Amino acid sequence: MSTVGRRGASSPRELTRMGDRISFIYLERCTLHRDDNALTAEDATGVTHIPSATIGTLLLGPGTRVTHQAMSVLGDSGAGVVWVGEQGVRFYSGGRSLNRSSALVEAQATKWANRRTRLEVARTMYQMRFPGEDVTGLTRQELLGREGRRVKDCYRTHAQRVGLPWNGRIYQPGDFTAGDPVNQAVTAAAQCMYGIAQTTVTALGCAPGLGFIHSGHELSFVLDIADLYKTEIALPIAFDVAAEDPEDVGSRTRRAIRDHVNKAGLLRRCVEDIKHLLLPDTPIQEDADRVTLQSDHGTEVESGHNHADIYEVDW
Repeated sequence: MSTVGRRGASSPRELTRMGDRISFIYLERCTLHRDDNALTAEDATGVTHIPSATIGTLLLGPGTRVTHQAMSVLGDSGAGVVWVGEQGVRFYSGGRSLNRSSALVEAQATKWANRRTRLEVARTMYQMRFPGEDVTGLTRQELLGREGRRVKDCYRTHAQRVGLPWNGRIYQPGDFTAGDPVNQAVTAAAQCMYGIAQTTVTALGCAPGLGFIHSGHELSFVLDIADLYKTEIALPIAFDVAAEDPEDVGSRTRRAIRDHVNKAGLLRRCVEDIKHLLLPDTPIQEDADRVTLQSDHGTEVESGHNHADIYEVDW
């Protein structure tokens, strides 16, 4: 096996697009290593090879050990890495962006920096979650009030559908067992969606901290994107799992979310939704590895050239 230092990084065209990847893979009680461009997971039953470029998010459960070479191939392939505790999911680190263009993050920063366009994106996000409502002219407070009522109604509707009692959302950070089984399932489902959204946002080269609804946190935009699918995907699955059996709802919810998002192609949809929010109707060359220099009046010039003769300045 050659050393990491002798391997060249994968070119943009060699990497699988985020929308075509497996949403996430969960591993526990094994050692992760590297064999060429594949990830290997070794446990008591043997060695499993996983093509690293097909992974969206890798969930590392209890008892996992990761070598430096394994993290190298994950970073090169742009895969997200989430360390998973016994009771939940939390994002700690991730790989490089798959998108070599800065068009999306520049559009995100431009829309975020203007209060009017920031509110317009927030309104669009609300309509994506709850189609059929006219939110033209609504303030942020009015949007938050409507969203809160709709989510409360969603909780009650699914509780009645599956025949479970619902006494409100109970969640205490750091204490997964604080709530009843259905609240635990809701927490597990939400945390899985955060991991998926985090990886997609990072892979597209967007800024996780520039949120249009959430603010003040390094993952504000991630929370925005994850919420787009909360009432449609996360909550129905969580209530279904809790109604089937109150035991082991965390891991069972995670597996149910994984199966659904893979079948429904959520990663592809998430990619398209982010593009729609930030750069609608604008094609992006994701696999282009092109660097330009900024000039006056929004003009860009080629990098890698000395422009002294063209833009001569008298000192």
